[in-house]
Amino acid sequence: MKRMLTGLLTLTLLGCSVTVDEPPTAEQSRDLRDFDRDGVINARDKCEGTPYRAVVDNDGCPTTVEQEEENDVRVLFANDSDVIPDTFKTEIKRMADFLEQYPETFIELKGYASPVGNAQHNVDLSQRRAKNVRQELINFGVDPNRIKTVGFGDSDPVVAVSEEATMTLSRRVIARVMGSQGKVVEEWTIFTIRDN
Repeated sequence: MKRMLTGLLTLTLLGCSVTVDEPPTAEQSRDLRDFDRDGVINARDKCEGTPYRAVVDNDGCPTTVEQEEENDVRVLFANDSDVIPDTFKTEIKRMADFLEQYPETFIELKGYASPVGNAQHNVDLSQRRAKNVRQELINFGVDPNRIKTVGFGDSDPVVAVSEEATMTLSRRVIARVMGSQGKVVEEWTIFTIRDN
C-alpha cells in the first residue's frame, strides 16, 4: 500500500508540472518617456527642460506669475557742474544691477538744471548731466542701446520750502524703471508655503 501511495503521489506530482515558456513582452506602441520629469510625456511636451517642481499645464509648460518691481535713480549735482558726486555712484550701481536683473527693460535719464542763468546753457548742462550718468551706467556694464538721455534744462524746477532747496533739488538726473518677469510657480509640498 505504501508503494502504491508513493506511486500515485509521484504520478500526481509529475502530472501537475507544467512547462512555462518565456513570459510575454509588452510591446510599447508609444514613447512614454518624460525626460524633464514634469509629468507630461515627451511626445506632448511643448516646453522641454521645465524647472524641477514647477506646476505645469497640459502642454508641460510651467505656470508663471508676473512679478513687477520698480527702481528709481536720482542724482543731484553741484551748481553749474556735470560731475557726478561720489555719494551717488552707489545709487547708479543699484540701478545697473536692477537693469541686469531685468534685461528687457530700458531707461530714460532725464537731466535738469536749476532755474538760474541762460536757458540754453541750462539745457546743455542738463544734457551733459544725463550723458554722464549714462556713461556711469555703461561703466557698470549696462548695454548703451538700453539707455536714452534727455535734457530739459530749467523747465521743471522742484518746488521746495526755500529757494535754496529748490535750486539744490532742481540740479538733478532722474529715472524710473519698471521691471517685470514671470516667476515659475512651484508645486506645493509639506515643506513649502504657496505665495499665490
